[in-house]
Amino acid sequence: MPITVGHDSSKTRRSLSAGGKPVAYYSIAAAEEAGLGDFSKLPAALKVVLENMLRFEDGKTVTTDDIKAFSEWANKGGKNPREIAYRPARVLMQDFTGVPAVVDLAAMRDGIKSLGGDPQKINPLNPVDLVIDHSVMIDEFGNPRAFQMNVDREYERNIERYTFLKWGQSAFNNFRVVPPGTGICHQVNLEYLAQTVWTDEDQNGEEVAYPDTLVGTDSHTTMVNGAAVLGWGVGGIEAEAAMLGQPISMLIPEVVGFELTGKMVEGTTGTDLVLKVVEMLREKGVVGKFVEFYGAGLDHLPLADRATIANMAPEYGATCGFFPIDAETLRYLEMTGRDKDRIALVEAYAKENGFWRGDDYAPVYTDTLSLDMGTIVPAISGPKRPQDYIALDKAASAFSKYIEGQRNGEDVSARAEVRWEGEGGTPEPTDIPGDSGYHKRAYVQMGDDKFQLHDGSIVIASITSCTNTSNPYVMIGAGLVARKARALGLNRKPWVKTSLAPGSQVVSAYLEAADLQEDLDAIGFNLVGYGCTTCIGNSGPIAPELSKAVNDSDLIATSVLSGNRNFEGRISPDVRANYLASPPLVVAYALVGDMNVDIANDVIGTDKDGNDVYLKDIWPTQKEIAELVEKTVTRQSFQEKYADVFKGDEKWRAVETTDSETYDWPATSTYVQNPPYFKDMSPEPGVISNIEGARELAILGDMVTTDHISPAGSFKETTPAGQYLVERQVPVREFNSYGSRRGNHEVMMRGTFANIRIKNEMLDGVEGGYTKGPDGEQTSIYEAAMAWQEQGVPLVVIGGEQYGAGSSRDWAAKGTALLGVKAVIAESFERIHRSNLVGMGVIPFEFTGGDNRKSLKLTGEENFTITGLEGDLKPLSNVPCTITYADGSTKEIQIKCRIDTAIEKEYVENGGVLHYVLRNLAKAS
Repeated sequence: MPITVGHDSSKTRRSLSAGGKPVAYYSIAAAEEAGLGDFSKLPAALKVVLENMLRFEDGKTVTTDDIKAFSEWANKGGKNPREIAYRPARVLMQDFTGVPAVVDLAAMRDGIKSLGGDPQKINPLNPVDLVIDHSVMIDEFGNPRAFQMNVDREYERNIERYTFLKWGQSAFNNFRVVPPGTGICHQVNLEYLAQTVWTDEDQNGEEVAYPDTLVGTDSHTTMVNGAAVLGWGVGGIEAEAAMLGQPISMLIPEVVGFELTGKMVEGTTGTDLVLKVVEMLREKGVVGKFVEFYGAGLDHLPLADRATIANMAPEYGATCGFFPIDAETLRYLEMTGRDKDRIALVEAYAKENGFWRGDDYAPVYTDTLSLDMGTIVPAISGPKRPQDYIALDKAASAFSKYIEGQRNGEDVSARAEVRWEGEGGTPEPTDIPGDSGYHKRAYVQMGDDKFQLHDGSIVIASITSCTNTSNPYVMIGAGLVARKARALGLNRKPWVKTSLAPGSQVVSAYLEAADLQEDLDAIGFNLVGYGCTTCIGNSGPIAPELSKAVNDSDLIATSVLSGNRNFEGRISPDVRANYLASPPLVVAYALVGDMNVDIANDVIGTDKDGNDVYLKDIWPTQKEIAELVEKTVTRQSFQEKYADVFKGDEKWRAVETTDSETYDWPATSTYVQNPPYFKDMSPEPGVISNIEGARELAILGDMVTTDHISPAGSFKETTPAGQYLVERQVPVREFNSYGSRRGNHEVMMRGTFANIRIKNEMLDGVEGGYTKGPDGEQTSIYEAAMAWQEQGVPLVVIGGEQYGAGSSRDWAAKGTALLGVKAVIAESFERIHRSNLVGMGVIPFEFTGGDNRKSLKLTGEENFTITGLEGDLKPLSNVPCTITYADGSTKEIQIKCRIDTAIEKEYVENGGVLHYVLRNLAKAS
């Protein structure tokens, strides 16, 4: 499909030759010659955005003043927050966020018909790839049947969703689906879809080269920045607008330069490096900013490690973590099977247009920080946040302090115990390493295994997530740890649920080529599926005996995973402490089964001859790892595994669907329902109204994540969502997860603010999705919201710092809107969630002048009136808010309206960005 570009006669259009072929491009040097400014000192990440301005300059949406602003950015020390209209080249989705996006597109086709428009106007104008990777759940593990059984179960659970996606693939143009069992979207993107420099024909049939850019409906879209592809996560709402040709409104960002020097030392991994980077950047504060990595250390950093660092940009709060094009980029493109002519074009384009990182690369940055990679040590992060970095030799003592903090104030002598389910009675309590009197314990029998569980027992050890399974150095490392452990006679502890879920089939190819999969299988790390699994809460159930012991005895069970997220309530309902670690450490922790053990220094097991085994005895050298990577990770394996990437297996090919312009919504479906967003929509937008007499639905603390607001994992029949399904005769076994049911607004409304660990400060000591209803009694968030809606009372949510951190999930905003929440007032917002709220017509506000929920003594009995919203509301302006307390007293404060740009104001006036797009398309047709 022809790309939309500026005029052919643009002064900045030039030609270059690569692979023996001429190709047009938009030249930054030509822009300088045309007098538009000096761009020589711009970071590469910002040059990508500048090129976008040159290519789409039309005098209206993008002007020459927008282009000149980039020169001013460099002259002003890396700051010039001008609003610009940015158009990414493509959109990436996964199925949890992709299904609701396709649901919205299908609903928009119905909506445009009701407005008298043409349904065919609702079509992606930019290429869209949706990778089904979030639906496989680890029901079966630790045996050779696990993979096939989990795949079979996945299709049983999700056939309605897959039928719908197959309909979408045929109904919409520019929309491709990568079937289940292929890999994780970010790894598939990095290894196959991304090109670093994209090409397409313009309106006149001329080939045009331009940087590969994208937005994705998953926050870890940033992973591809490791290959110099500028991309970041947006909510499904914003992604849908981008698909439909709507530019992304953004401010020219600040760019923080992160200098890497030195090289990694023996015994450390890319995971250890990224956990330190996350800690440093969270402390620095980079929310809403680009981070670009530079420095001599990049000469020693493989692209796989770069991708690991780029992947976790959401964890350090940045919009993206970008690595410029250099020789390592070309090496990776070659190794992963990219076309030779494409690689030649990437090099020629980067050098010709100023994107190449050479020895003389020295851009201006807004701010900088530095890290010597030679100082990195083995580490983990946890138990609740990715930025909670812990050096491995301090992990056991840190866990002991965590337990003490959790148990402090309890009667620790009243330890609940679970008696054996067999003969022999209850054994004497065994020592718990690091036990300061605060640990609880229980006793369990599973088959022939009898053991003690206690605070810190590891019940899940999972090699999962694109963050690390995309990196052959740590995956080969994990296999070698398994090999050495197996040779010594070590095995996983019987209470540890182990799993291996690679991000692509290529991983299995090189593990098998290295004969390492057999070693992993021997200690329980069998292949369970190609998908996100444990990282997103699809860890599946632990053994019933373990679950009962954990819950009956109120144990703080733990998990160790090679993922990027460890927020409360995310990994498993039975696990309260979660730790991020490299894949080799995940294997090591499975052998120990206990967070109380100092695995860096203490004995981790006993070999076949009764000798003590230490971590150093099973840890591979960098030389061992590098030799196997060189031998088994080949260009041929990438080409073979991605040859039929869109074809799928027999199960996918057997999925039947209809061929229709609009979707025939099945009335009985509990997975896919026509959402109410566009029902009875008027042809013209409304106006923003003041918020009068709003009541609090919830008062929440700091670092409330989108997992807290809209959980992705499993739920029980006692929840509002569970009751909804039970009423429709869905058995509990078929509940699946919140994430899989994001195509049904009825389930998702009931699941909003329903995380089992969320704490509403309107209630004392209560966890879960509860609040006070209009009668003042405790009830579910959903039931209270519906009761307030019946009375016509608007609602607000109060939050602390970093409200909406974490995943890009649009349902955190959609659910908020459908519950009747008109505003969220917090101390600060994470970037994506703030944008999503605006995209759903919910106004974000920030406290000012030192005010917050505590200083204002909010209890949930107050009502709020926010004025100054009607008429000429300026973006980012302060407006008055009057709080009326239960005793009738009032207090007026100023709050900052986080409608950041003029176009965002139009979105809110329309009721949301999709309403805005739909009205414009209806008028155009």
